[in-house]
Amino acid sequence: MTVLPADGLSLAAEFPHPAHEQWQSLVEGVLRKSGKDVAGSAAEEALSTTVEAGLITRPLYTSRDDAPDAGFPGFAPFTRGSKAEGNAANGWDVRQRHSLTDPARLNEAVLADLENGVTSLWLTVGGATGVPVSGLARALDGVYLDLAPVVLDAGSELDSAATELLRLYEERGVAPESARGTLGADPLGHAARSGSAPEPAAAVHWAERCAKEYPGLRALTVDALPYHEAGGSAAEELGSSLATGVAYLRALTGAGLSVEAACAQLEFRYAATADQFLTIAKLRAARRLWARVAEVCGAADAGAQRQHAVTSSVMMTRRDPWVNMLRTTLACLGAGVGGADSVTVLPFDHALGLPDAFARRIARNTSTILMEESHLARVIDPAGGSWYVERLTAELADSAWAFFQEIARAGGQAAALGSGLIGERLAATWAARSKDLARRKEPVTGVSEFPYLAERPVEREVTPAADGASGGLPTVRRDEAFEALRARSDAHLASTGRRPRVFLAALGPASAHTARATFASNLFQAGGIEPVHDPATVDASTAAEAFATSGATVACLCSGDALYAEQAEAVASALRAAGAQRVFLAGRPAEYPGVDEYVFAGCDVVAVLSSVLDRMGVA
Repeated sequence: MTVLPADGLSLAAEFPHPAHEQWQSLVEGVLRKSGKDVAGSAAEEALSTTVEAGLITRPLYTSRDDAPDAGFPGFAPFTRGSKAEGNAANGWDVRQRHSLTDPARLNEAVLADLENGVTSLWLTVGGATGVPVSGLARALDGVYLDLAPVVLDAGSELDSAATELLRLYEERGVAPESARGTLGADPLGHAARSGSAPEPAAAVHWAERCAKEYPGLRALTVDALPYHEAGGSAAEELGSSLATGVAYLRALTGAGLSVEAACAQLEFRYAATADQFLTIAKLRAARRLWARVAEVCGAADAGAQRQHAVTSSVMMTRRDPWVNMLRTTLACLGAGVGGADSVTVLPFDHALGLPDAFARRIARNTSTILMEESHLARVIDPAGGSWYVERLTAELADSAWAFFQEIARAGGQAAALGSGLIGERLAATWAARSKDLARRKEPVTGVSEFPYLAERPVEREVTPAADGASGGLPTVRRDEAFEALRARSDAHLASTGRRPRVFLAALGPASAHTARATFASNLFQAGGIEPVHDPATVDASTAAEAFATSGATVACLCSGDALYAEQAEAVASALRAAGAQRVFLAGRPAEYPGVDEYVFAGCDVVAVLSSVLDRMGVA
């Protein structure tokens, strides 16, 4: 039986195909009601969002948004994946990172990981932060080295660490063709982190040996994390990785390796963030760009980039660290859907120190859930064909290629690092992003938005300080400005027994003040300032007594514009008479006598909170 709606049309009939111009016209009408009189493409631009410098997300994508042909999975330009089968056969490689210095503790953690879903190991070796080279054998005791690939991160101790690993292969009867993993040679990445001069000779030596004797081992890692962790954009991260990869290709081919053999010695490492679509586009763009490099070098078929994605440390927070589990889940999803061959999920307590067993378990289970329960790996390039993803991939690739060319004009990656070009560009990008963070244009849940002052701190063993010069690229975190404010509040709490306070002078009924009282409460708590909202509402006759009882030294008026016009001046005067050092008003700046400052969406929250703590004498 066919059900006919009131207008007589069958629900099975074809729906009309509205034109793009019709949609724009509807958008214009909605914007006009909100006070924006724009038309045509301007209406669409009004709803667009800037993802990062040079990348803008529009509200609607259609077949008119052309992008270069992405090809097929496993074929150049490899945008859709380095392998024809993608990760559908076995899922992506679950790679756990370990930075324990005690070989026995490291061995216990490694075995627990391998028994519970981890498929490869990423070990920090040498220096103050890694297991000693002499302890590598103990750390890998009981590990089947022909089944579990090992990835080294040895920095300046590459030679001794690589020598010891190959010795273990031989001692434990692992055939050279069965060895898997990466020796982790990355002279340019080490230079970026430490500020030292890059020394490629050792990397070339190990690449030659792996190419001849260990076909399953890669010698070099093109690590883009130093550029991401210094505040770089996705395009700058990709451009730096391309420049680094090209430098290694030149060194290896100069030593006699073919382009194909040289490409086979490289593994690329990228950051995965909670912006899942940007992560997906970044990994797809990286493969496309490297395929272009290989094509220009005369080896198009060798351009299938091997990718290792690591959840971003920049996005990890020290306050409310449990939220990091959600961030890393989204980042892992983006990495898997984006086609990464290996994925490392950093434990949620990574920013607090050395992760415990619980944190490592949650980290490894993140990949397991996404692969085994959500079935993300069963579809090859699931984002492929999306007009938005394809367009974002193309735009990001263009932006990254432009930065790569800028580095090439400067003499290559080593020269650009030495001259400060890369450092200056990353610093400028981070400065612009820091302004967005300070204004909460880029919110950080649990830190700048919805902070929880009563949370119990999560204690972790302190991570040993890294060795080396301090002249390398800095490492940044999204929470750093707010973390500094919260640390001041914590110190005040420890010395006085209570946090600095702000009195919320709410005017009128709940319907009038709730929205702005909630806004002000969140804003002040982001700086560790405790809001006191008692009583629920005040007026000129009750504000002074309520303020005196609150124990606060500053106050903030919260209500609607109509009540501000009626009561703001009188209430502000009463608060000042009661000893308020500063009177704020939650709302856009206006002329209200007695009000010192305004807090509103888009204001510089860090600057406001810093000045408030200064006035309170909170060191």
